[in-house]
Amino acid sequence: MATSILVERSTFASAQTGSAPAPATAPATNWCAVPRCELRVEKCKDGVKLHCSCEEEIACATLQNLCRSLAGGQCSVTCQWNGITVFDCKLVCGNCKIECTEEGCCISCCSGDQACCEITQACCEALACCLKNGCCCFVCISGTPICCCC
Repeated sequence: MATSILVERSTFASAQTGSAPAPATAPATNWCAVPRCELRVEKCKDGVKLHCSCEEEIACATLQNLCRSLAGGQCSVTCQWNGITVFDCKLVCGNCKIECTEEGCCISCCSGDQACCEITQACCEALACCLKNGCCCFVCISGTPICCCC
């Protein structure tokens, strides 16, 4: 089984800016290799945790290096079904922290505000549904995919 997937970065960067008119000329492609991981979502008392874990040592190290270099950026999750985005969530309703773990990383998005916590947890439920039903999901930081779960 492959330990990474090749994705075109502009797909995720354009999702960060919202809906914008199409450019007059096609932008240059910008490909990157993203580690394949197992993605697990967990509700916690004041938000959610996303656990990205990789079996392969090189994929794990790549994931951790991406997390370190992009720390502090906006976290988001994009899920695709047959190449079409069906779920795109910006985790902006709380404070997101990224911690490297032995198997990969853990992204915690928490808020002391009850409404923000409920919004974040609802996103977690939708993400869990996408994962359960076979979507290909990408975790991104500042629009850059850091891991892929297909």
